Amino acid sequence: MNVITWLAFILLLLMVLIGGKKGVRSFFSLFLNFGVLFFMMFFMLSPTVNPIFITILASILIGSINLFFINEVNRKTVTAFISTMITIIILLFFIVLVSNILMIQGFGEEETEAISGLSLYIGVDFMKIGVSVIILSTIGAVMDVAISIASSMHELIRHNPSITKKELFASGVHIGRDILGTDTNTLFFAFFGGYLALLIWFKDLSYSFGDIVNSKIFSSELVLILCAGTGIALVIPITAWINVYDLFRKRKKEEQK
Repeated sequence: MNVITWLAFILLLLMVLIGGKKGVRSFFSLFLNFGVLFFMMFFMLSPTVNPIFITILASILIGSINLFFINEVNRKTVTAFISTMITIIILLFFIVLVSNILMIQGFGEEETEAISGLSLYIGVDFMKIGVSVIILSTIGAVMDVAISIASSMHELIRHNPSITKKELFASGVHIGRDILGTDTNTLFFAFFGGYLALLIWFKDLSYSFGDIVNSKIFSSELVLILCAGTGIALVIPITAWINVYDLFRKRKKEEQK
């Protein structure tokens, strides 16, 4: 058994011991998500297919796998799924606008040597590919915040049935504020962890601060972090409002019975 197999086995063992059946579903969801991304990339190679449309379909499938397959279909996962999709749609228009203005798609001059022997005439719109990359990099964090807020608000109203709409919404937003900082910093450190070698290379090339900031590679990743952070911030009030609406509608029906 090689190292990757051992690591996968250790991960599965820990997920089973800690998460039980849900841990097993979480482990196999990794392969399902990989399958979705693999087929998405396969379709993106066709010049006749809109990558953004494929990304939206992939986001729906990924959301269904990570919310419904892992946590089953219930009020919490349904509201988290709806909140995630609404946030992604709103964010899509923002990302397209930013991508058109900044023109961050394509390759930077630092990558010239790596692609020098490849043909760039592949008939694919790199602007749309860039939008797709940002959406896929954002959806995981957005789903994480949405399900965390939904679960917390359901527990809150279960233990305090007399809470008002205003108080429940405020509590949901306060919970989201605590998550906002940690998730945004997670994206930030993921960027620097993945591109640490690139930053060292910038230092070896004697890039100034202005050169680094204006580098296409650096600026595209920075835009990704900012857009993902915007999505995390947007999903907080959206999830809180949808949960308040759903929970109080449920309470009203129960009172009528």
